[in-house]
Amino acid sequence: MYACTQEEKFKSVSAEEFASVISDTTVQILDVRTPEEHSEGHIPGSLNINVNDQSFELDALDALDKDRPVALYCRSGRRSKKAAETLTNNGFQVIELSTGYNGWKEVSF
Repeated sequence: MYACTQEEKFKSVSAEEFASVISDTTVQILDVRTPEEHSEGHIPGSLNINVNDQSFELDALDALDKDRPVALYCRSGRRSKKAAETLTNNGFQVIELSTGYNGWKEVSF
């Protein structure tokens, strides 16, 4: 379900696909925006680790389980690609919301 091609390090998906992915309770949901952005609204159950913090990689390694997939998002899809790259380089299986939280809010579930 979460498989990537040989060329892909992580899978970018639409809001609809992301909703399906996070319906699996074994998937960890990660919001990589700032704490301020997170406090203004977020996907329920998401952990917030700011990808722009210098400690992002260490914080993520400390907080996340490598044996479980990580579904992550930012505001528009730019920062989440940076975070996805960092996590996949550390052995995580990553699914990234291509449209970010802005795209998520536009789709009603």
